[in-house]
Amino acid sequence: MGNAFCIFCGCVDQASIGVVERWGRFEKLAEPGLHFFNPFAGECLAGVLSTRINSLDVRIETKTKDNVFVQLLCSIQYRIIKRNADDAFYELQNPKEQIQAYVFDVVRAIVPRMNLDELFEQKGEVAKSVLEELEKVMGAYGFSIEHILMVDIIPDPAVRKAMNEINAAQRLQLASVYKGEAEKIFQVKKAEAEAESKYLGGVGVARQRQAITDGLRENILNFSHKVEGTSAKEVMDLIMITQYFDTIKDLGNSSKNTTVFIPHGPGHVRDIGDQIRNGMMEAASAQVHVE
Repeated sequence: MGNAFCIFCGCVDQASIGVVERWGRFEKLAEPGLHFFNPFAGECLAGVLSTRINSLDVRIETKTKDNVFVQLLCSIQYRIIKRNADDAFYELQNPKEQIQAYVFDVVRAIVPRMNLDELFEQKGEVAKSVLEELEKVMGAYGFSIEHILMVDIIPDPAVRKAMNEINAAQRLQLASVYKGEAEKIFQVKKAEAEAESKYLGGVGVARQRQAITDGLRENILNFSHKVEGTSAKEVMDLIMITQYFDTIKDLGNSSKNTTVFIPHGPGHVRDIGDQIRNGMMEAASAQVHVE
């Protein structure tokens, strides 16, 4: 501690307390500073104790209620009480071992009543219980327990791996649920979009046919009024022939067209149904003659 001793005087450093004896018996406590002693009267500086806060790290291995072995790293911060420094000097041979023994006793009495998850959640309660027990015991020996910190809880490596796998499986399960919900929403929206598209397509086709019908009706009426003696049927035949030639023209303008033409005449456009019906009747008649 950097303390100086001689026959007639002794120096006690700051944040320290000296123990003075007379003929081997405790006499008094010496505050920091220079002190003179009378060796002829049996006075001497028997020792010096530090009043700074000390830290003691204790590693405890114990078992939880669900039979999981864990290691707890506990940090105890303590100091000597100045007015009771003589008790700390004379009563305990090794205060660190005494503190460590009490920590072992308290922790191994509390942790086996907790599950592993409860231990992680309530490690502050474990530290509080250790603090209360140490204050009650070590206070009688001149020691003050300032703080107790449960620094770390270390389960067995196999248990840690299993816990990580459980957590990963739960997260994957949750991700699968979210993915399924997303796909469900996508399919529903896709179906709704297709239905809306078909509805709008139907509306467009209906409007297109309505427009064609209205246009044909206007053309027929205009043509009938301007050309006397024409009937509506003749006008329709003329329009169909015109559309027929327009179709032939569009097909001819395409260089990559693969359309196959069947021999027929423009005049047969209006009686395609008659041609099909006559063909079926001729085929049936030929079959009867053969029989």
